Amino acid sequence: MAAKKHESNSKPKKRNRNPDANANPDSSSSKKPKLVSSKPKNKPVEKVFKPFKKTFGKVKSQSGEEKKTPLSKRERRIHAKELTEARKKRRKQHYTLEQELARLWEKMRQRNIAKEERSKIITEAIQKMKGKIPEIASSHVSSRVLQTCVKYCSQTERDAVFDELKPHFLTFASNKYAIHLVTKMLDNASKKQLAEFISPLHGHVASLLRHTVGSVVIEHAYQLGNATQKQELLMELYSTELQLFKDLAIIKESRLVDVISKLNLQKGSVSRHMTSVIQPILEKGIVDHTIIHKVLIEYLSIADKTSAAEIIQQLSGPLLVRMIHTRDGSRIGILCVKHGSAKERKKIVKGLKGTVGKTAHFQYGSLVLACIVSTVDDTKLVAKTVIRELQTILKDLVLEKVYSSCSLEVILVTDIMEKGDVQNGRRPLLQLLNPNCTRYFSPDEMASLSLSISSLNAMGELEVNRETKSLKDEESSDKDNSGRDVTMAEADGSASSETLQLVEGGKKDPSIRRQELLVGSGLAKNLIDMCTENAEELLRSNFGKEVLYEAATGGSGGILQQTLGDELNALHEAIASVAAESKSEGSEKEHVLENFHSSRTIRKLVLDNPAFAATLWKKALSGKCEQWAQGHSSKVICAFLESSDAMVSKLAKEELQPLINRGILKLPEKKQPANEG
Repeated sequence: MAAKKHESNSKPKKRNRNPDANANPDSSSSKKPKLVSSKPKNKPVEKVFKPFKKTFGKVKSQSGEEKKTPLSKRERRIHAKELTEARKKRRKQHYTLEQELARLWEKMRQRNIAKEERSKIITEAIQKMKGKIPEIASSHVSSRVLQTCVKYCSQTERDAVFDELKPHFLTFASNKYAIHLVTKMLDNASKKQLAEFISPLHGHVASLLRHTVGSVVIEHAYQLGNATQKQELLMELYSTELQLFKDLAIIKESRLVDVISKLNLQKGSVSRHMTSVIQPILEKGIVDHTIIHKVLIEYLSIADKTSAAEIIQQLSGPLLVRMIHTRDGSRIGILCVKHGSAKERKKIVKGLKGTVGKTAHFQYGSLVLACIVSTVDDTKLVAKTVIRELQTILKDLVLEKVYSSCSLEVILVTDIMEKGDVQNGRRPLLQLLNPNCTRYFSPDEMASLSLSISSLNAMGELEVNRETKSLKDEESSDKDNSGRDVTMAEADGSASSETLQLVEGGKKDPSIRRQELLVGSGLAKNLIDMCTENAEELLRSNFGKEVLYEAATGGSGGILQQTLGDELNALHEAIASVAAESKSEGSEKEHVLENFHSSRTIRKLVLDNPAFAATLWKKALSGKCEQWAQGHSSKVICAFLESSDAMVSKLAKEELQPLINRGILKLPEKKQPANEG
């Protein structure tokens, strides 16, 4: 029994076979023996070099057999071009038409072509495109052809193109090629066609403004539309109700606060809706358009403290530089400077680096710079970024020459010249010399400089008023203790009617800030030196004379007289030297005493600055008054007798009184002095 058991255990066990194995001997389930590779395992695999595959052409031999011969470079290029053309024909439905239009476009866009010839070519192109315009308008080739056709075609042909494109305007508004055709159509559209274009935009304004391309179309329509159409585009950005119901948007009120009260809208709901509209736009950086600036300024008028602070935080920096070229954009910039924190103001000032020159030349940009030099307490940063850049172009700013050596994406030199804004470069300088003077800022600009956000200003207004009152009390007590200060205050009393007190956004004393920026930075010295070198040119300039006058008088409050007395005397000598030049009859250039602008500037200096009056009399007019007693120069002579300073009038009375008695010099009746014995 034990032997049997041993035999049974020693037998090898057989594997269970698949019953289907015999039926299908070629089945993949059957195992095959593995072949042992003769190659070593660790040997690296060598890459097989594949030579350049040449293109061969088929050539028949004498025996009739075809042989492949390699093609030349020229033949390969032609063959590749044929393949490309075939592929484009398969992919583009109107490829052949586009090629024909491109050939016509090359002819019609030439400048030296005759009008009749161009009209024939345009008519031919429009006939070829008829019925297919919506399909080819989004092509980068066809859209250019259509733009040229719309520009030069007749009104009948233009109307036909407009009617064909009208159902598809909304689609084309967000196409990067068709957008140029849409804007060209709007430029040449009639009032009826413009209304037909703006009407379908209702309900899509917010979504298109979030689109980089679509926002350009909305801005173009906003610029071309009348007041009612602009209001319609704005209304649906204010509230969901105004977006859904078009009839509610047709109201006369333009300000958002008035719209809310008129339609009984909930202020919180409006604020939430506007936040949902504005935030994606700001996140994408689409801030160049006037319609967005208008929406932002209206939003800040109703926003709560947190929302307004978030908007200011988002805009503070390079984004703000792209906004200050418009009226509402500059107002937003002023609000950001006034209500921003020290960190945010630092970002704004640093964002202007490299663009200060062009910003100063721009009408609205100069207001933001004027606000910065009047508000920001970090005078070292302002002097380093703003003042230093202004110092390098002082002559260009004062003489209103466009400064073109710095780069700015939004504000171009051509834009400045087209909009007539080349008379504003001097205003940041005038703001430092004579702050908030209404002679240099219009009432609307003064209102912009005095703007504030109610939600951010409500809490701190009482504290600001208390601080301002205490500072005024300290200044008045200091002036009472110093006779010199009292005299200066009385001299400024005449200019108080022309100066508007604005709420300062900074905590630093305005006089200290002004002293640090104007005198401490070296700007005043460089400005006086420039005026001394170019005295005659500035006197004859319509705008440069204002800077010359402010510099020669020592600035508001005599801020320059204490530290730059010698430089001011040199400036007075330079002006008097120009006035002392002999009168030449044959010269085409008028004498400064006979020129309209310069004679009035010199007259004003005589009335307001006794030191200059004495210098001018001794160097230019003493013993020569008779030859200057007629014309514009007589106003300068009469100013000596009209001066409130007794020393000035006494200086000239001895020589001028005989001229008055002889009737050579005539004074206004009210200002004639009493004839003493």
